[in-house]
Amino acid sequence: MTITLNHLIIPVADRWAGSRFLARLIGGEPVAAGPFAALRVNAGLTLDFADDQPVAAGHYAFLLDEARFDALLAVLATDRSVDYGSGVEHGWDRRTNSLGGGRGVYVRDPDGHSYEFFTAVP
Repeated sequence: MTITLNHLIIPVADRWAGSRFLARLIGGEPVAAGPFAALRVNAGLTLDFADDQPVAAGHYAFLLDEARFDALLAVLATDRSVDYGSGVEHGWDRRTNSLGGGRGVYVRDPDGHSYEFFTAVP
């Protein structure tokens, strides 16, 4: 049997706010799933946002196609309240990077999580 990551719990201060923040960037609509706000990322992966545990900022990386990446940049360009940037060395400079031969960007959510989006695997 192939190993596939099925779901991941992301601790946040408010499960609905946290899940809607990411949904605004990548699409989808969170749904109630027990104590979680669940956001389906693709056919095999769901992110379960939980607000019943301590928040510890994490790093979550997503490989996107070019069209989805462009849609993400369009959202970021319209919202000055969202911190994003080209990466560790340059912080939240509101730019993209070209790591791995594609385009990439890091986005910080209100709970301190760092979401990384890129179009090519290094």
